[in-house]
Amino acid sequence: MVFGQLFMRQTHQLTVPGMEAEAGLDLTHSFLVVAEELSFRRSAERLNVDQSALSRRIQKLEHLLGFALFERTTREVALTPAGRSFYEQNVRLMQTYSNSVKAARLVAEGKTGSLRVAYMAFAATELMPFAVSRYRRLYPHIDVSLRYIRTQGQKVALAHDEVDIGYMIGPFDHSDFHSLLLSEDPLYVVTPRNHRLTRLHEVHPTDLAEEDLILGDMIEWEAYRWRLDDMFSAEGVRLNIRLEASNTLALLGLVAAGLGVTIYPESLINFLGRNVEVRPILHPGFRSQTVLVWKRTNRAKAVLNFVEVAKHLPARG
Repeated sequence: MVFGQLFMRQTHQLTVPGMEAEAGLDLTHSFLVVAEELSFRRSAERLNVDQSALSRRIQKLEHLLGFALFERTTREVALTPAGRSFYEQNVRLMQTYSNSVKAARLVAEGKTGSLRVAYMAFAATELMPFAVSRYRRLYPHIDVSLRYIRTQGQKVALAHDEVDIGYMIGPFDHSDFHSLLLSEDPLYVVTPRNHRLTRLHEVHPTDLAEEDLILGDMIEWEAYRWRLDDMFSAEGVRLNIRLEASNTLALLGLVAAGLGVTIYPESLINFLGRNVEVRPILHPGFRSQTVLVWKRTNRAKAVLNFVEVAKHLPARG
């Protein structure tokens, strides 16, 4: 029994060397009941054993310990001083064990514990916040920690068990990980106000061939940059990148200042402000995937519960 092994490791100084874990636990548990009831008859009923069998258990325990636990007369049962000390030590250990079982069960059920969530910029506006909000309502005793990590960094962090689950740019297909597609956002060109592209009835990938582009740098935005390169290359368009920046606010400021245009997924469009304008890129393949990724070996209930919450949020795209 796992309980017996753990309990006997905790109480090895209170029992004699060589006592079997299961036997020691059984005998000690019987002793605790008798110590509380101070009646072999009531204790036997509580333990659902024969009274004579219970008496033999206590005798065996006393023999193994080498000292008497009870003083017995025909009219009463009382603890010896050694028996009271043995009871006080063991009952505390039993309570500690019981509490640890309860705590571990809550963790196993995903009701307490911790969850480490990583996210990239495109998930920061809706997908991640809405999922975390609902998850915390359902599991208020889970400690959720959030970390902004670029997509490639998330893959490393997940592999090293530094985070439990991550929102990243997809697609991502790897035998060591589960991947759940959450959204496919159409791509938009973001321009200064009154830019020539805003006067076009339709914006196609080829319309951006001569435009000065402002994109996220390769340190923070490499996964997105690779996706853009693949999409535009397939249309025979070479990107004319004039400026790079590391964060979304800087990119928008540069665009608003008239230094070029950028390309954002739909998930960010409602957060751009009034100094820029947007137009959708009319091509079915120009979409940005957001996927939720977690390790196949990570079967923690807290992780699986979060996946279920994220999976059932209203989908976009």
